[in-house]
Amino acid sequence: MATQTATTSQFTRQLGRLYGTYTGGFLGFIILLAILEQVGVPNRIIGYLFVFFTLAIYAIIGVVTRTAQLSEYYVAGRRVPAFYNGMATGADWMSAASFVGMAGSLFLQGYDGIAWVLGWTGGFVLVSILVGPYLRKFGAYTVPDFMSHRFGGNFARFLAVIVLVSCSFTYVTAQIYGTGLIASRFLGMPFEIAVFAGLVGILACAMLGGMRAVTWTQIAQYIVLIVAYLTPIVILSTKHYGIPIPELTYGLAIQEITAREQELVRQGLAVLCTPENCAPGTLKPHIQPFTTWTPLNYFGIIFCMMVGTASLPHILMRYFTTPSVREARVSVGWSLFFIFLLYFSAPAYAAFSKLEVYTNIIGRDISQLRPWLFTWGELGLIQICGKNAVNLDTVIAACKAIAGHPGVVRFQDFVINTDVIVLSTPEIAGLPYVISGLVAAGGLAAALSTADGLLLAIANALSHDVYYKMLDPNAPTIRRLTVARVLLFFVAVIAAYLASTRPSDILAMVGWAFSLAMAGNFPALVLGIWWKRCTTLGAVFGIIAGFGLCLFYLVTSRYFPQAGVTYFGMTSLLNPETGKPLVNVAQIMADPKWLADVPASAVNPLNNRVGWFNLNNINCGLLGMPLGFVVMIVVSLLDKEPSKEMQAFVDEIRKPRGKTVLQEKD
Repeated sequence: MATQTATTSQFTRQLGRLYGTYTGGFLGFIILLAILEQVGVPNRIIGYLFVFFTLAIYAIIGVVTRTAQLSEYYVAGRRVPAFYNGMATGADWMSAASFVGMAGSLFLQGYDGIAWVLGWTGGFVLVSILVGPYLRKFGAYTVPDFMSHRFGGNFARFLAVIVLVSCSFTYVTAQIYGTGLIASRFLGMPFEIAVFAGLVGILACAMLGGMRAVTWTQIAQYIVLIVAYLTPIVILSTKHYGIPIPELTYGLAIQEITAREQELVRQGLAVLCTPENCAPGTLKPHIQPFTTWTPLNYFGIIFCMMVGTASLPHILMRYFTTPSVREARVSVGWSLFFIFLLYFSAPAYAAFSKLEVYTNIIGRDISQLRPWLFTWGELGLIQICGKNAVNLDTVIAACKAIAGHPGVVRFQDFVINTDVIVLSTPEIAGLPYVISGLVAAGGLAAALSTADGLLLAIANALSHDVYYKMLDPNAPTIRRLTVARVLLFFVAVIAAYLASTRPSDILAMVGWAFSLAMAGNFPALVLGIWWKRCTTLGAVFGIIAGFGLCLFYLVTSRYFPQAGVTYFGMTSLLNPETGKPLVNVAQIMADPKWLADVPASAVNPLNNRVGWFNLNNINCGLLGMPLGFVVMIVVSLLDKEPSKEMQAFVDEIRKPRGKTVLQEKD
């Protein structure tokens, strides 16, 4: 035992030296690029260097940590120390939605955007208390492994695989969308090609070394993304208020934003959003609640994000990699700390970004717009006066075509995609381009780290749970790893193709993944661990009912909104001018064709919720999860109780000490 402890301590010290050296090297690389910018190296070259250098580092780690051992490929040999697993989990967790999308939503929604921060942060409390350590005590490779053992047989495993693939594929599509967004801007390639370029960095890590390579790469990616996220707002906080701690100064920024909002309304440069008229283009006060979401949907997002966090397979997989149950618990604490560093800063990022927009763009003479705007406008991500801001002449012509236009940028004239707020803030604030390149590298690290974890979760479920456990139990190790790598490649390509079609904004796609996981996994995981009376039949019917209802509501409200009028006799609010169902603001932004059918005067986010109970489809888990619990409990009580052996198994996985219950053969 003493020898094992000494070996672990030596391994941890070695990791500290390696990642300390890596961090110092990365900071030195940033300084070098800053010097190159000052001596006149073109911005595009600096962008290339940032992207290719970081991708090369990740690829090298993937090659060095490649493995042909099953336990290393699936669970990193179960020897990742809690501190480093917490950092890897932070990178796995802080996806493009967290890095790119969350501050953008806070920028757009103000108070209402806090729902995402509260839900995602609070979710790790549920992971620690209800799920994570107990799955580690079980000792499986995947979440479907637990479902199969606890609920007896391959049908429960198959249902768990369906849930896993559905929520993870939705999630990974959003991450690849994020990589395409960054690559298209900083590498100057078309978005449809850029999404496939991002696959190179993803596949280099996940295919060669599985969870082992992904873990050590994610630690490196966390260092990049947290440095990239904090640097711009530390600079802006120091510039405006002389204090390099933006979390302490963004309250002052909000005071300035509020004053500037009132000034814009007085000057006629903005129309104030009111409960009676909150159409797109009206100004929503940053601190006013429930201008985007009704109270039901606001608190629903918080709840769905919390419960979804405790249900996502790629996050739960991270706690399979620790040496012990105790390390798994400690790892959750470190995960929350590393995630807190970014989430505590996201409201500050949104506030400083909005202050810069109000100062440097709104109210500015159109002829004085800065060139960076047109770079994003060429990608269709910034519009001015209703046209993509591809160049100054286009913008001037578009604004002149509006009767009575004052010749300066009004609030309603300027439309920026929420997914580029974080990426464009350094340019909006006039910071050196090296900061923009750093932020792009951070966003790429966030998207790649989560995409790696998600693709690995999907490929492992298909290769381990479907191929090995259900189709070919006698498959040798080399064949199992080959199948896993081939499946990972094809899933990645399909996700990239779907991302190239721009199916929705990043945050919406991620929200759907959380609700799907919440409805399909959470009742079975919680009752499987905490209620010995839960039976196989109860779990099967509960998963089908809960996940099925959530998926049905999501698909129909997103793609067939008229279903809200016809299915089950339920009704939705109709547009009196067209007779068509009204849709929520998120759908309008993601699918502008709705604007042709819904007049601006009718687009009120407080009223126009399609479907049942005026519930946004991001919150479909609020329908599916309760149904899953009810069905599982009722059917289990009507069914014969589980065997004594199974009840003893449930007791055993709840004990914090002792051997791992399931010992997999390598």
